Amino acid sequence: MANKTSNTNPLLCDPETGICEIKGNNPSNSTAKIVQSESNKVKLIYFTDPICSSCWGIEPQLRKLKLEYGNHIEIEYRMGGLLPDWNYNSGGISKPSDVAEHWDEVSLHYDMPIDGDLWLEDPLSSSYPPSIAFKAAQIQNLDQAVLFLRAMREMLFLKKKNLAKWEHIATAAKTVGLNVEQLKTDFEGKAKLLFQEDLNVARAFGVRGFPTIFFLDKAGNKERVYGSRPYALYEAAILKFNPTIIKSEYSKNWEALFFKYHTLTAKEFSVLSGTPRKESEDVLNKLSDNETLEKLSTKNGSLWIIKNQ
Repeated sequence: MANKTSNTNPLLCDPETGICEIKGNNPSNSTAKIVQSESNKVKLIYFTDPICSSCWGIEPQLRKLKLEYGNHIEIEYRMGGLLPDWNYNSGGISKPSDVAEHWDEVSLHYDMPIDGDLWLEDPLSSSYPPSIAFKAAQIQNLDQAVLFLRAMREMLFLKKKNLAKWEHIATAAKTVGLNVEQLKTDFEGKAKLLFQEDLNVARAFGVRGFPTIFFLDKAGNKERVYGSRPYALYEAAILKFNPTIIKSEYSKNWEALFFKYHTLTAKEFSVLSGTPRKESEDVLNKLSDNETLEKLSTKNGSLWIIKNQ
């Protein structure tokens, strides 16, 4: 798929640059406020979207970053509004089915399971409903909201669930222990305003695609990492603002990793454990064969889930 195509439609994320790009988000004079870190921690403002395939592609890097630098960073999640609706025809794509093959290609590129058949079987009309649901989850609990975002992405990319439908949003919410009734109330009310604030902040920062992460120090100095990038670039952005940080050592055995993250792909397990990619899949398959882990398979890869959690 040509790069020029990828760059003119938000759902055709460019695997080479690792960006799902949107149009016309030039820096604005928005009054949206960013609260600076009051500690010596480096603040990360992560602009993303629940259906952003390149954002799914950087999950291994983000999870490792949290393990090694979690004590020295704070991450603020902002929704960016990748797909408002289908009222456009650009980049050679005019309907959901045009996205299916592209998602399968992106899955292979990132080595993260994504089943593009979603766009053939039950396509989303917009990414706004799951984005607003995430803001509603943040009202309840910031940590649970992050788990909720992960749960929604697993349902989308592996289980082919249409996240524009409330029933699937509610299922993801139950999975992570959110109050679904309260979530629905906030989803229909104040979360819409919070989502609009996120869109305003994205404009204020000139965000033009996802994933985009801004690294800020206490003085407000900024460093941007745009698109899906190697782990070393995220690490370097942190150390630029605080070179004295010593990254944490963490246990790389499978029990410890699944205790921290209850679901892992083979790519994630490889990155976090330091196990060669082929070997990592063998390890996980053995654990699922003896029923220690549950395996969720798709045509483009698998997810392993710890049992009894």
